[in-house]
Amino acid sequence: MEKLILLCNDDGIEAPGLQYLISFVKDFGKLVVVAPETGQSGMGHAVTISSPLRLRAHSPIDDIERYSVNGTPVDCVKMALDKVLDRKPDLIIGGINHGANTSVNILYSGTMAIALEGAMLNIPSIGFSSLCYDHNYDMAHYGKWVKTIVEITLKNGMPDSTCLNVNMPHSNEIKGIKICRQSMGYWDESFDARIDTHKKPYYWLRGDFNLYEKPEDSDEFALEDNYVSIVPVKIDLTNYEFLADLTKQYQ
Repeated sequence: MEKLILLCNDDGIEAPGLQYLISFVKDFGKLVVVAPETGQSGMGHAVTISSPLRLRAHSPIDDIERYSVNGTPVDCVKMALDKVLDRKPDLIIGGINHGANTSVNILYSGTMAIALEGAMLNIPSIGFSSLCYDHNYDMAHYGKWVKTIVEITLKNGMPDSTCLNVNMPHSNEIKGIKICRQSMGYWDESFDARIDTHKKPYYWLRGDFNLYEKPEDSDEFALEDNYVSIVPVKIDLTNYEFLADLTKQYQ
């Protein structure tokens, strides 16, 4: 049976990164696209529960079905699985995101929430991101690497409750692929206070990302050296190293 691949993103149904992704993976099976109507960056694993969702069909591209949802990236996955697809997909792909999702940024990422939602259902899933935030950036050179990763994933599958976080450098001279661990960092943030035209205050979040560490086996190190980084991610957030000690504290 032909492979069924669900494509979603967090930059919106018309985002260039999604169009590149479609062109890269269209020969791997039947593609169905379900994406947000508008950009939903930074939504993480949010779902819509206080307002109705609407599913809208768009004109197919090369006979590929396309739908948009007026909700979050995870809303799109849930809607696709329940109302669009006629069977469980063989693969779920999020991306290609315009902007990095390295290190702890996975916790904020709508792109990686797509992959994590798939992991919860034991569907092999991948989130693809580019370090370049420019929507006009030519991603054609990413095709080789995306195809390689998708081909290996479809062939070998993935452990339960696991997905892949793939980040690609802002470079036309990619050296290869490195399997990595997540680097650790934090956002140094503040709210810029401003006054609107009605003389009322409002605030705009701003911040700089800082790393605690960037060891040679980490995603940040690989990307700085112009490699595609792949981090296998689990949905189990339990700190097993602390589990026994914490148990003793409550005995």
